[in-house]
Amino acid sequence: MMKEQVQAEIKTLSDKLDALTHKEPQLLESGNAEKLGELLKEKEKLIAEIDRLRGVREEKLSKEAQKLKKMPFSRAITKKEQANLGALKKSVRGIVVVHPMTALGREMGLKEMTGYAKSAF
Repeated sequence: MMKEQVQAEIKTLSDKLDALTHKEPQLLESGNAEKLGELLKEKEKLIAEIDRLRGVREEKLSKEAQKLKKMPFSRAITKKEQANLGALKKSVRGIVVVHPMTALGREMGLKEMTGYAKSAF
């Protein structure tokens, strides 16, 4: 499953969970124990599925992070290089630049923009 599909699936399941949560007080008032039990079982299933999908999403990020960490060379990108990132990407073959505010950057715990490449740059 692609990352976007996983994200969309999490969203739809979360929306269903919200809908069930809003129905719960009405069922409590009506005293219909059977329907309330079904609702709670359904909520548990949704919560379990959402947790599983979040795990899948994290795993995909981790694979990408591991691939970058294995690259032989990495260093912070200077302000001058950041200003002309296109030139840097052309001059260093196969460089991957990771920004600390992206999901990948946050997962890797980066504090500054970092470049990863197979050769020194």
